[in-house]
Amino acid sequence: MALTELSILFVEDDPVFRKLVTSYLDSRGANVVEADNGEQGLNRFKAQKFDIIIADLSMPKLGGLDMLKAMNQHRPGTPSIIISGNQAMSDVIDALRSGASDYLVKPVSDLYLIENSIRECLNSSFEESLNFDEQESLSYLELNENLALLEQCSEAAKSVQQQLFPPSRVEYSDVVIDYSLFNTNEVSAHFIDTAMIDDDHVMMYMAHFHPHDNRAAFASVLLKSFVNHKLKLYRNGQSQAIIEPFNMLVYLNDRMAKSGLGIVVDMAYIVVELTHYRAAIAKAGSEFRCYLKNSEGLSPIALADSLQLGMTNWTKPSVQFRTLLLGEKLCISTQVSEHKQLLLDNQFHGLIHEPTTKPGGYIQLSLS
Repeated sequence: MALTELSILFVEDDPVFRKLVTSYLDSRGANVVEADNGEQGLNRFKAQKFDIIIADLSMPKLGGLDMLKAMNQHRPGTPSIIISGNQAMSDVIDALRSGASDYLVKPVSDLYLIENSIRECLNSSFEESLNFDEQESLSYLELNENLALLEQCSEAAKSVQQQLFPPSRVEYSDVVIDYSLFNTNEVSAHFIDTAMIDDDHVMMYMAHFHPHDNRAAFASVLLKSFVNHKLKLYRNGQSQAIIEPFNMLVYLNDRMAKSGLGIVVDMAYIVVELTHYRAAIAKAGSEFRCYLKNSEGLSPIALADSLQLGMTNWTKPSVQFRTLLLGEKLCISTQVSEHKQLLLDNQFHGLIHEPTTKPGGYIQLSLS
């Protein structure tokens, strides 16, 4: 697949690298507009509509992250690929949280990788996405260098991961998300996230990575990036997967299995349709239980255990649908009696280092 007639804005202050990439993309049929700093990139974005943005994060006059945020305010929904050196990992995380679709880590060893990242960002169908050769994905091909950095420095891994976690309470217009995660090591083996997908859908999930080591930090970055990719496709009208828990876990299993991390994942993923308070719930692995919580306590939602995500012989997740009644709350929790009691006691503190409490935790969705 060539990039025929694709309109690309490439913002990069290194003239040699910029010309090299531009020449390659031109040879593949794309129409590339260059900018050598963030201010120039923003002006050219405002003057012309582009299919995709490729931008370095470290640039003069206006940094890549601030430039992308300004672009999103001016014309939301344009896919973006960010470029970063290892020293800018915090900016990478901020960009992923802001909706960037993918990222590269310099130096880029093969320009063909850029084309594959563009194809993935602009892919319009769920089925085609699953057919990509993941060894061509930038996130994977730059994995070893990043893993080496994180494995050598627990403090760096901890910093990278902690910046991905939301605050202990996330308030949307009609929904409140609260959580507590207890961690005894520098890097948490558990990860949670949530998003207001559109006016009618909210999502939350909880994941547990095995084995528990510094790779969990990079796995958190990848998982966040994968979910962001489907969120952006949904908002562009190109995929429904983000609101379909079954299909999301199928997609995430494929990605984790081919990631090269050697990590498997327990996961529970929930989407609530807010017009009719209809919840769709999917689960992989046996680490988590999902509950309805009301004044009488916790009522478990029946979901059979299945294989963890990332296993080559994985088949399919367990799925349930429920309609929430007035006053009911949806919860995901690890199977530790202490965690369930704290959940009942409404003890929500976000991610905390607690040597005396077993690792794990819970997340709760309340309709406001």
